[in-house]
Amino acid sequence: MIKKILSFEEILKGCIKNDNSCKEMMYKSFYGYLMGIILRYTKNISDSEELVNDSFIKIFKNVNNFKAPKRPEELQKTFKGWIAQIASRTAIDKLRSNKVQFYVDDLGEDEHPVTQVSIASDLHVNDILNLLNHLPDTQRLVFNLYEIEGFAHDEISKLLTIPENSSRVYLTRAKNKLRTLYQNTLVNSYKKKWIKS
Repeated sequence: MIKKILSFEEILKGCIKNDNSCKEMMYKSFYGYLMGIILRYTKNISDSEELVNDSFIKIFKNVNNFKAPKRPEELQKTFKGWIAQIASRTAIDKLRSNKVQFYVDDLGEDEHPVTQVSIASDLHVNDILNLLNHLPDTQRLVFNLYEIEGFAHDEISKLLTIPENSSRVYLTRAKNKLRTLYQNTLVNSYKKKWIKS
């Protein structure tokens, strides 16, 4: 029996109608995408798999609430943004339930001033994503929310129930640590090349 190839729009409509074959197609199509998002928040693979599945449960439960864009050609892009938000919030809820402590080492902002740190010119996206696993949980979380997901500090403050200034300090610390990690990675790779030659 030959299966009919469905468009994304048809798959989405099938999910809204609770069609299991469409849900399976949706799951297979976006599993890797959501895993990539979840892995930015957690280092543990089995936790990540569980969080991706939890995200799909929420997606299928709330797919009726998805607001399709007016332009049909933007449907899949808009849907990806919607499910990415569900996945990132699912990961944040998990971190909260694990009682990740959100505090800034008892330092006031005047004791640890926020500085502008631009790492974009020095780092490639893949390098940043690989180095994110070396950040403390809270710094990684704030970096993801601000730099990758596009949340503002006031939104992060409400989401994590931390002061807005703390969000800024965490972001600065994350960027500083990423820069140091990246420089160490470069130095080590040059040393390896030098030893080989």
